[in-house]
Amino acid sequence: MSPQDAVLAANAAFYEAFAKQDLCAMDEVWAQDAPVACLHPGWRPLVGRPEVMTSWAVILNGGNAPPVRYAAATAHVMGGFAYVLCTEDLPQGKLVATNVFILEGSAWKMVHHHASPMVTRPNPNPPPPPPPPRRRMVH
Repeated sequence: MSPQDAVLAANAAFYEAFAKQDLCAMDEVWAQDAPVACLHPGWRPLVGRPEVMTSWAVILNGGNAPPVRYAAATAHVMGGFAYVLCTEDLPQGKLVATNVFILEGSAWKMVHHHASPMVTRPNPNPPPPPPPPRRRMVH
């Protein structure tokens, strides 16, 4: 398996734990030794494993976890560091997410998750408007 495929598998495990509301699986996804942080949409930044895992316990065990489907995941690997960019589809709308992983031992582990609303705007580079009609000169 290529490093990119391994990172994408770790990313898929994160979303599978989320979808199944499985706190044990979510705990397994996150790094044990490296510092971790998380930024849920609308939350303040969470820093440190106890705070991050407590947030997941609240989300997953509180019965309020929204169904999430991720898409368009792309992995970028640089040695023992990697990040995945993807979208998250929720009933309330679409989010964009960055998931950061490190190689801890022989497994890719999450050290940071950041999801925020995706702003949908018109095409930032629309085609130019057609030129105005040419006026005919009348003498």
